[in-house]
Amino acid sequence: MSENTERSTAVDPYTLTADGIKEPPVGWRASARYFGPGLILSASIVGSGELIATTALGAQVGFVLLWLVIVSTLVKVAVQIELARWTIATGEPALTGYNRVPPRIGGIGWVNVLWAVLALSKLLQLGGIIGGTAVAFSILLPIGGDPLAFTSLVIWTAILAVGSIALLYSNSYTLIERGAAALVVIFTAVTVLIALGLPLTPFAYGLGDLGGGFSFLIPAGALGAALAMFGITGVGADEITFYTYWCVEKGYARWVGPNDGSEEWVRRANGWIRVMYKDALVSWVIYTFGTLAFYLMGAAVLAPQGLVPQGNTLITTLSRMYTDTLGEWASVVFLVGAIAVLGSTMWAAIPSWSRMYTNLLATFGVLDWHDPVARLRWIRVFTVALPILWGVLYLTIQSPVIMVQIAGVMTGIFLVGVVWAVYWLRRNETDPRLHGGRAFAICLAVSSAAIALLGIYSLVDIIGII
Repeated sequence: MSENTERSTAVDPYTLTADGIKEPPVGWRASARYFGPGLILSASIVGSGELIATTALGAQVGFVLLWLVIVSTLVKVAVQIELARWTIATGEPALTGYNRVPPRIGGIGWVNVLWAVLALSKLLQLGGIIGGTAVAFSILLPIGGDPLAFTSLVIWTAILAVGSIALLYSNSYTLIERGAAALVVIFTAVTVLIALGLPLTPFAYGLGDLGGGFSFLIPAGALGAALAMFGITGVGADEITFYTYWCVEKGYARWVGPNDGSEEWVRRANGWIRVMYKDALVSWVIYTFGTLAFYLMGAAVLAPQGLVPQGNTLITTLSRMYTDTLGEWASVVFLVGAIAVLGSTMWAAIPSWSRMYTNLLATFGVLDWHDPVARLRWIRVFTVALPILWGVLYLTIQSPVIMVQIAGVMTGIFLVGVVWAVYWLRRNETDPRLHGGRAFAICLAVSSAAIALLGIYSLVDIIGII
């Protein structure tokens, strides 16, 4: 038996036992050592949505949709927290819960049926991510002379796919968390500093520009891009879903222990839920500042020059945000940063989606989710298969921006299903003693209403295109 298999059978975070109980920390300093799921979440978020969709929107419409950036990152957090609350209380990941939400279609919950259909669009998004990363590598280290030549892109896409598989095959939670944290820090810090320094360059923005970004209007012709950005920035349906897996694998549910109905269990559960609150808040601060920075650079640098990222020129266009403010030498800095930010999404997405696909198969009866050996085996199958599939899709379509935006709109639709599932699980499976206060209930209601409107707009937009 391999070392990883022995570890998975010895301590399985998805199996709640009394010997796994741990007292929750009190206060921020004591809680900080238990943060981690939010860092993986931030690594996934600070990537396709921020670098591609948000920057492209800023380049297209300027400052006018600055308000939407803040709303899109803030409004979905309550739903994320509520689903994670249920997970910590039950020890079960999202798709297991989704599958019990009625009505059921052929023994499968309708939310999981919807998830299976809409997850196909996410293949495009992650194809766009691996493609954008391959383009950045190809420009930095071209193979055969022309950095955008098909041969160079094929080679770099293959290197990325194989390298990702090799690095992530073990599916070690600690490795995934630490790698995500390092990648997030590298690019977010540089980008925020440059965005804050723009007022000192020829592409300065002032209070008037920022004020115009809070007109709460969507310009004509920008609805599709705005919907994509709203759906994909901040926590999307996929991030809300896979955050539950990382909460379990960090140990939150195991440390609460099985629900014996006692007041001690309620106290522990509420304690670890408060740790999760802090973890989610830190994550929100990271990706919100990153999102604002990308949007400001797109609006201040690209929009005045009429530059909109598209096709395989995505990376070279985005690099203008740096070279036009710092000089040509900054091109290398940008490329390294772009690799870090897009690579962070790949780093977080591969193990996250591998877990969700495996969990989906478990709801179909293909495997027993609580068998750690079978679960790890299937997770590894998807760890190998997904990067290869994403790479093939990119090389076939070769339009990272379009691929990401399509997935953003479809994600907005699935968010409605997530909200329905969250309310059903809250009402039927979450111990009422863990529900939180009135203030949170109001935040959850506002969050849900905003997501419902997004879903309606997305459907109208798609029907209009058809």
